[in-house]
Amino acid sequence: MEQTSISLHTIEEVKPPVTSIGVIGWARKNLFSNILNSLLTILIAYGLFRSVPTFIKWAFVNAVWWSDGQACNQASGACWSIVTKNLRFILFGFYPYEQQWRPVFAIVLLAAFVFFSSFRRNWNKYLLVAWIVGLTLIGLIMHGGFLGLPSVETEQWSGISLTLLLSIFGLSAAYPFGVILALGRRSRLPAIKTLCVVYIELIRGVPLISMLFMASVMFPLFLPEGVTINKILRAQVAIIMFTAAYIAEVVRGGLQAIPRGQYEAAETLGLNYYLKMRLIILPQALKTVIPPTVSILISAFKDTSLVVIIGLFDLLRTTHVTLSNPEWMGFSTEAYLFTASIYFVGCFVMSNFSRRLERELKT
Repeated sequence: MEQTSISLHTIEEVKPPVTSIGVIGWARKNLFSNILNSLLTILIAYGLFRSVPTFIKWAFVNAVWWSDGQACNQASGACWSIVTKNLRFILFGFYPYEQQWRPVFAIVLLAAFVFFSSFRRNWNKYLLVAWIVGLTLIGLIMHGGFLGLPSVETEQWSGISLTLLLSIFGLSAAYPFGVILALGRRSRLPAIKTLCVVYIELIRGVPLISMLFMASVMFPLFLPEGVTINKILRAQVAIIMFTAAYIAEVVRGGLQAIPRGQYEAAETLGLNYYLKMRLIILPQALKTVIPPTVSILISAFKDTSLVVIIGLFDLLRTTHVTLSNPEWMGFSTEAYLFTASIYFVGCFVMSNFSRRLERELKT
């Protein structure tokens, strides 16, 4: 049999065109894929070209950082001195100056709890106990009156510490309350279902500002003579009630999305109502509604700034008080940009956590 010798030659690898890979390929696909996208890209690039250098020049190049108000009036850039010179008042308000290490410690402890709880591997039955103990410890440190710490009345709690306490306490209590309301609205017991429906529709039908006014002005009129409830506590209850009503409707939508077969399978296994909801239904429903739930929690976090209406000195209020000083009048842009950045960081953390939680729970 005749053998044919085949010579193998190295075949040169053919690479894709330069216009299809790398930065050029990405730009051609995402920015210049058609005429409309190309026009929009050019317009946006032109707008950024005209605005970004001007903003950088105002915010950084010509900015004043550590001067007084008189020097700021003569500067051509931003006056960040309004923040650096009044930072402690903006953040801690009327909390005693020499005791401001206590709200700092409380904020650090609160941030540590939030960071620890952001990992699913740490979710167990002891985490709830740790949160209860931690929040109690934060309240005791802020109030004082023990172990040689001077007592600080809640009327002096202000600034970012008040904002975080209202939001963290409020969101922590509103979420389970909203789940209970959602389950109650789907209950087969007419009395419980009617009560939950009336509560949800009534609360959702009024703005948060009206509830804060009722908690601050009208509610004390119904108390017996000589009995008073702290204004912060009243505002906290109003925020919890308002947020829980919206969470209830979101959770109810998640419960309705669960196929009927899941309920029947749980009943076939002989599980009672509590085990059926805890082990089968709620884990699936709550996972489904993570995005809208986080949106409501973010809105509730920002809505805590409305307590300024009833005279509480939260972060927004302390910023406003700083601007009322004649030395710093006219620099509201810088002050509110600083305040907005704090709110943005808080909202971004919650949004980023929700996306990570969705990826981890994706099945």
